[in-house]
Amino acid sequence: MGVPQTMEALRERADFIKESLQKSQIITDNMAAILGSFDHRLSALETAMRPTQIRTHSIRRAHENIDKTLKAADVILSQFDLTRKAEAKILRGPHEDLESYLEAIDQLRSNVKFFSSNKSFKSSDGVLNHANQLLAKAISKLEEEFRQLLTNYSKPVEPDRLFECLPNSLRPSSSSGSPRKHGDDNSKSPTEHQGKSLENAVYTLPTLIPPRVIPLLHDLAQQMVQAGHQQQLFRIYRDTRASVLEQSVRKLGVERLSKDDVQKMQWEVLEAKIGNWIHYMRIAVKLLFAGEKKLCDQILDGVDSLRDQCFAEVTVNSVSVLLSFGEAIAKSKRSPEKLFVLLDMYEIMRELHSEIELLFGSKACIEMRDSALSLTKRLAQTAQETFCDFEEAVEKDATKTAVLDGTVHPLTSYVINYVKFLFDYQSTLKQLFQEFDASDPDAQLTSVTTRIMQALQNNLDGKSKQYKDPALTQLFLMNNIHYIVRSVRRSEAKDLLGDDWVQIHRRIVQQHANQYKRVSWAKILQCLSVQGGGSGSGGGTGGDGSASGISRAAVKDRFKTFNVQFEELHQRQSQWTVPDSELRESLRLAVAEVLLPAYRSFQKRFGPMIENGKNPQKYIRYSPEDLDHMMNEFFEGKTWNEQKR
Repeated sequence: MGVPQTMEALRERADFIKESLQKSQIITDNMAAILGSFDHRLSALETAMRPTQIRTHSIRRAHENIDKTLKAADVILSQFDLTRKAEAKILRGPHEDLESYLEAIDQLRSNVKFFSSNKSFKSSDGVLNHANQLLAKAISKLEEEFRQLLTNYSKPVEPDRLFECLPNSLRPSSSSGSPRKHGDDNSKSPTEHQGKSLENAVYTLPTLIPPRVIPLLHDLAQQMVQAGHQQQLFRIYRDTRASVLEQSVRKLGVERLSKDDVQKMQWEVLEAKIGNWIHYMRIAVKLLFAGEKKLCDQILDGVDSLRDQCFAEVTVNSVSVLLSFGEAIAKSKRSPEKLFVLLDMYEIMRELHSEIELLFGSKACIEMRDSALSLTKRLAQTAQETFCDFEEAVEKDATKTAVLDGTVHPLTSYVINYVKFLFDYQSTLKQLFQEFDASDPDAQLTSVTTRIMQALQNNLDGKSKQYKDPALTQLFLMNNIHYIVRSVRRSEAKDLLGDDWVQIHRRIVQQHANQYKRVSWAKILQCLSVQGGGSGSGGGTGGDGSASGISRAAVKDRFKTFNVQFEELHQRQSQWTVPDSELRESLRLAVAEVLLPAYRSFQKRFGPMIENGKNPQKYIRYSPEDLDHMMNEFFEGKTWNEQKR
């Protein structure tokens, strides 16, 4: 195809497109005219329908308002109905159905809240006043119910019930009917011998109020708190439980005593009261006070400030009575026998320290906690002062009691027993030392014990000078030092004082025994000595019948003097006493080993000079065997009448 033909074809197509566009424009203009007509008609229709739409909307809103009003009226009517039902329950009182009564109170509170938030209701003020009056009446009945429940179920705990709550080791003995004393088992204190077992001992808290009643009391208390009646709750709880606790303590045997009361008591009576007080303290703290704390926590759970204050007020008087007795003892006149009961009292306060801190740990209980701590320190101080007094009293003891037979003096046995008891309390003593001095408590105990022993020996030295017979002086010192050494060796004091102390004092015993032999027997042994009064020293028999230069008359005089001196010694020293059998036998043997060989030798050498004369038995009264037999009667503590039989 040539170019002209192509151009012709393109022209034809262009004309066709132009024609098509013109037709499309005509159609568009027609459509616009139609749509414009529709818009005009719709606008007219909308104008016509607007009044109808307005009436329909008003009707709908009216219906909605009616529904709301009906619903509000229904709610108000239901509140009236609930109030009426709650009122009926409250008028019946809480005693028959406490749970339902408490629900009614909650409902009343809800109603008060509802009408308080709907003040626009015409009768809301009247309804509110009625509901509040009813609520006040309900709470008043609630208080009375709480008071009655708490009073009816709060009874003093009998001592027997409390004893059953104790560990077996602390329960009363079958014969006494009172708690066992600290020293009942081998006279040992509990710190050394019961301490470990008591650490894990099981204490069963007494049932102060039946468990089924406690939830009711708790619910009542909660309602009173919600009503703002905390002070009424506090007074009711305090007055009821404090009175019952005080009665329980009184039934147990606790009494308030002053320092003057204590001073007037005989020691045996006071000692028994102190022993009982120690057990009362343990029972009060571990059972009664712990039980009150648990009860208070359960009933007043969730009201912490009131709970702590209630517990403090319930226990304050009982705690005061218990601690006042301890204070009276601590302040009373000091005496050596009080040391051990003071240590017992100090022990129990130390034992109960952590429990007291736990029970009385709140701010409301701070005075009671401080009072207990103060008593512990006061007891420690008094015990230490009594300890120092004892050391001084031993040194200065001026007892005029004469020990005529030279045996162990009562002061010696008293002091040694005292020291033995001190060792039963050694852990307590060490604790006590640390209250006042931070140095090594073992060293302090050693120092104190050594000083007491030295004070005793100093006093015994003074007492030994009362004897006119120097031999009895030595025997007295020998007996007493031996008793001290033997007692130390058999006790824990040996570990404290050491082997050197024991050996030194054993040598002192031997020195006094040697001194006794020298003073008592030197003179009589002189009679049996060849040099004891003869004029010659040669051997053989003289022309006048003498031997070794001693005349028959001198020999007779020697035998006669020996007899008199030995009989005097026998008569006197048979009344003396060496209480330790081993020491007695060793002393007799030591004398016999010197006396009998000397007598045998003298009799063998000079006896024939007498035997050949007249009445030899007048001079040679005793054979060596007779002397040996009579020696066995020495130091037996026989009376003069016993000797004559």
